[in-house]
Amino acid sequence: MEENPTTLAQMIWPRSASSRVLLLGHRFFSEFVGLEKSISMQEGQSENVKYRVFAATWNVGGKAPPDDLDLEDWLDTKAGSYDIYVLGFQEIVPLNARNVLGPKQRSAAMKWQLLIGDALNNRRSTQEGEKEEAIDQEHEVFRCVVSKQMVGIFVTVWARSGLRRHVRHAGVSSVGAGVLGRLGNKGAVSARFLLHGTSFCFVCCHLASGGDCGGALRRNADAADILSRTTFLHSSGGGAPASQAPPDLPKKILDHDRVVLLGDLNYRIAMDDGEARQLVSARKWSMLLENDELLLELSKGRQFDGWQEGHVTFAPSYKYHRNSDQFFWCAAGGAGGRDKKHRAPAWCDRILWRGKGMRQIRYEQCGGYRLSDHRPVRAAFEAVCELAERVDG
Repeated sequence: MEENPTTLAQMIWPRSASSRVLLLGHRFFSEFVGLEKSISMQEGQSENVKYRVFAATWNVGGKAPPDDLDLEDWLDTKAGSYDIYVLGFQEIVPLNARNVLGPKQRSAAMKWQLLIGDALNNRRSTQEGEKEEAIDQEHEVFRCVVSKQMVGIFVTVWARSGLRRHVRHAGVSSVGAGVLGRLGNKGAVSARFLLHGTSFCFVCCHLASGGDCGGALRRNADAADILSRTTFLHSSGGGAPASQAPPDLPKKILDHDRVVLLGDLNYRIAMDDGEARQLVSARKWSMLLENDELLLELSKGRQFDGWQEGHVTFAPSYKYHRNSDQFFWCAAGGAGGRDKKHRAPAWCDRILWRGKGMRQIRYEQCGGYRLSDHRPVRAAFEAVCELAERVDG
């Protein structure tokens, strides 16, 4: 029998936090239940509307977040200018045999959902005995549209409540590409939806690791496998059953109008470690990026033909000492220089996109979060949507 999420939450968090889950827990996985506000279309309004979409990725290294982790800086909530949030995580649980082969461990995903909801709605944890503030306030709040976990990969989509009736046919699909080419220690979880008449797909990936000469080819193969095998079979958003989905609803990732691929893509620096470390020490990012495996793939137009990436101006996102800003490597080389834990830093965590009507307006690393040996990376887009809604069959 499947465990009740509320009961499970009470076992994980202290009384003050679990009491909040009793009030809110089911809402974090809901699809706009009970939302009232919607966008009103005025006469004379253009046929297109522009929204601001926030997308971010973070490999959290199998570490559960502390109860007081504040995500507002990462999610840039003070700006208050985003309409849709799509957050992709990798390794929300350790990638051991028990987690890969055993039953799904939902507690970590539930905890991340709670923290995300707190941050997006500016609702910080209350002290023991205090009443939870009312969720339905006069201003718009963010609600979870859809979410999905596969072992350590977790993607969650949130939107302003005012978009409720225009975000429809949300769906998810997962593809394992790990052990034996099928298990979920590597692979992708994808989420899609229609916003007005425009389809969006977000692909949260964790590709093959390794800094050896064949690593890039394995990552290319993983990406190709994910794009070819991912299929959306059901419609789960907007209250409409799959049988009422429009006949032209996209089934494959690349069939969607706007596509964002994010995650721990694991591409490394294709050069001698010693030379790479010297460039890192000098913070010569542009010279180091000339040998970045992913940028080389993009320039050659092979596996990522048609994809775009914003200009990378930030420091490598991997590999750091936990709770530190120091890279986990030996600058002086030595006996430990060839150990995999001492590999040269790299931009493993990336965000790509494709499709017309998308303009990236920011792309950066968030250095203030030291929970993991990876740093979270975020991007923001202006996305144009067609106002004409697709008619359900």
